[in-house]
Amino acid sequence: MQRLYYALCPWQLDNESKKMRGKAVSGKAIFVLCLASFLAGSLFTSRTWTAYTSHDKYHPTPPIQKHASNKLGEVARDFDRKRKLAEGKAEDIMGEVLKTHKAIQSLDKTISNLEMELAVARMSKTSAGGISLESKSNQTLQKAFVVIGINTAFSSRKRRDSVRETWMPRGEKLKKLEREKGIVIRFVIGHSATPGGVLDKALDREEAEHKDFLRLKHVEGYHQLSTKTRLYFSTAVAIWDAQFYVKVDDDVHLNLASTLAQYRSKPRVYIGCMKSGPVLSRKGVKYHEPEYWKFGEDGNKYFRHATGQLYGISKDLAAYISINSPILHRYANEDVSLGSWLIGLEVEHVDDRSMCCGTPPDCEWKAQAGNICVASFDWSCSGVCNSVERMKYVHSSCGEGDGALWKVDL
Repeated sequence: MQRLYYALCPWQLDNESKKMRGKAVSGKAIFVLCLASFLAGSLFTSRTWTAYTSHDKYHPTPPIQKHASNKLGEVARDFDRKRKLAEGKAEDIMGEVLKTHKAIQSLDKTISNLEMELAVARMSKTSAGGISLESKSNQTLQKAFVVIGINTAFSSRKRRDSVRETWMPRGEKLKKLEREKGIVIRFVIGHSATPGGVLDKALDREEAEHKDFLRLKHVEGYHQLSTKTRLYFSTAVAIWDAQFYVKVDDDVHLNLASTLAQYRSKPRVYIGCMKSGPVLSRKGVKYHEPEYWKFGEDGNKYFRHATGQLYGISKDLAAYISINSPILHRYANEDVSLGSWLIGLEVEHVDDRSMCCGTPPDCEWKAQAGNICVASFDWSCSGVCNSVERMKYVHSSCGEGDGALWKVDL
């Protein structure tokens, strides 16, 4: 008991030493006093803690602290959303990217078409350098997917018949092709040096029978092919509102279902078998270039351009040719001329080798392998050699089949 007493009240050790100086206090009284002090301290501490917790209950978190807490929650939720997006399937993300890319391409093409249509509308009100565009501003152009112009001459009646008997539909089928597929096919020809003469009258009779000609205000002649090509595009774009305009020779076999649909999303496209042949400076040779000096030193080659047997351009490029027709320079070779008109523009050159296949067995082997050729001809003849006699054979060996054209989705 005495030890507990000194543990609770250590100062009493000093009191013991002072007993001699004062009146002694009983140990029992001191023990009661210490116990009362201990109980009083415990009660005070308990009341203080209760008051503190009561204050928290009736005084909520300040608004600033609560706002900060809400912000932290929003950040956490946003982070979780982005994390889930990043963990999404790769194909979903690529799908969105592809959709955006297609939308941009479509917008680019729409803007380009509107610009060209505006230019054509302005041009149609006047004649460009004396060349009539043969269109009236109050007439609506005929809609089409592609206009195919077959370059021909007065002496090529048998060639035209061989084309009609193979890859080109005739009569009502030709009209149905235009109506249902938007494919317009015309033999392109001008007039003779003596308008109204024997040649023109014979062509009038042929046109009345087949109704498949596009007549140009142009004097026919081999050395005038650049002018004829320029006039063809200018005239065609003034009659038909097509996505593509194609020129093909009348001794080339063509598969119409193997069309230009894959390039329709491109606003300015120039399609064909691209080549870069030598510039021939010596007179008397075929394909002689009188302006050879413009291409540099002897032995130089032309810039890349589509071979003349077959090529196609998109709508806005055809409109560009129509608008700028008076100032477009004409070289001796029409394929070089077209290439020169487009070489300085923002144009995509598409080198499509299926547009220059050889005749059987080349195109036949490719057809058997599932790679149908768009066009077939012999390089040695710049067309199908002896096309009048061989066009049917080429068609039976390399043609895509009569039903293919009507099944294709354009």
